[in-house]
Amino acid sequence: MRNATRALLAATLVLGVAAAGPSVLPAAASAPSAPFIPSTPSTPSIPSIPSGPSAAARAAGTVGPDTASALRAALTGLPSADATAALVRVGGAGGGWRGSAGVHDLVSGRPADPAARFRAGSVTKAFTAAVALQLVAEHRLDLDRSARSYLPELIPASYARVTVRQLLDHTHGIPAPDLFGDTVEEAYAERLRGYDPEDMVRAATSERPEFAPGERQHYLNIGYTVTGLLIERVTGDSYAHQVARRVLRPLGLRDTYSPGAEPRIVGPYNHGYQTMTLDDGTTGLRDVSVWGVTDAWAAGDLVSTTADLERFTRALFAGRVVRGPLLEEMFTLPKVTDFESGEPAAYSAGLSMKVLGGREVWGKTGGRWGYNTAVAGTRDGSRTLVYSVNATDAKGEGMNEVAQALMVAAFGRP
Repeated sequence: MRNATRALLAATLVLGVAAAGPSVLPAAASAPSAPFIPSTPSTPSIPSIPSGPSAAARAAGTVGPDTASALRAALTGLPSADATAALVRVGGAGGGWRGSAGVHDLVSGRPADPAARFRAGSVTKAFTAAVALQLVAEHRLDLDRSARSYLPELIPASYARVTVRQLLDHTHGIPAPDLFGDTVEEAYAERLRGYDPEDMVRAATSERPEFAPGERQHYLNIGYTVTGLLIERVTGDSYAHQVARRVLRPLGLRDTYSPGAEPRIVGPYNHGYQTMTLDDGTTGLRDVSVWGVTDAWAAGDLVSTTADLERFTRALFAGRVVRGPLLEEMFTLPKVTDFESGEPAAYSAGLSMKVLGGREVWGKTGGRWGYNTAVAGTRDGSRTLVYSVNATDAKGEGMNEVAQALMVAAFGRP
């Protein structure tokens, strides 16, 4: 789809939102043509972290006492050095639980809004995979057909063997495009720059494959960037509108949207902060709530809430988003090893799997600057977890301590 058409769709698409937000919520189709650099907002001053209100005062539910105690303990002490806020929902046959802790922002110090929107990051991949699999069910995409057969002008012959299934389960071998610098400070300087998905694919496929398609697994965004373009090609519609029409509207996810080129979160949100080197040379927290996501697009651009993501997770696991045998694509790991670690593959189409508390837990985590997000659940849906943690190092190599504590509290230790 041409950029002009994509931009027009972005401008005209609106979704209803809850009363706490504006009357309409724009949902953009995809990234603008690069480069797109809106005016730079002023750099906010960052105060020291205040003492947060009691987590227990904003937690309620019917899960067992041990689980409830562990969840409350995970939220105790926020804001802290590694997280300024956290929102949590646990559901399933064993009862439900909701909690929030920390602050809405470090300037006012008021309590975090439990209904706030946040950047869902790579949780977006579950939505993208679901749309792609719906199109497979309609015979508009074929999992075993090459991506190049749909996008011959974009995918070069060197990647002619990459299939749609391999894009979804990260076994395609396409390297990541070089978007910006290696440090958070360099990324922050480029936070408002726009990226076009076709340009990112061209940059990535101009490099040599990391491995032959289907032989290894390397978790990267680029496969989902290509998938977003496939969705647009076979539907003649924007990626964002297809997600809205096929997933958001049927499930009533009124607070979930694709921001497109808008770097600000529309509606109520808790501010995100990142530890980095400040202008005066010291290390501290910077407000990173305003940050473009066009580099992620179909791999990680969604804004959502814990309520919406919980509803999506339950519907997905119950077979109400992807129906029939194709749902098993999301719960089947390829029988290959990881490109970097050599461990068995951990990612399926749109999800990943980890053994916690002696049982398989399926879901997806996501990280954008200032925000860590996760959806997770047992295959039978007997226990689900959704969280948003305003992590101060959301893209760090290790898992955020608050997020890890919440995962262990809900499912048990690895």
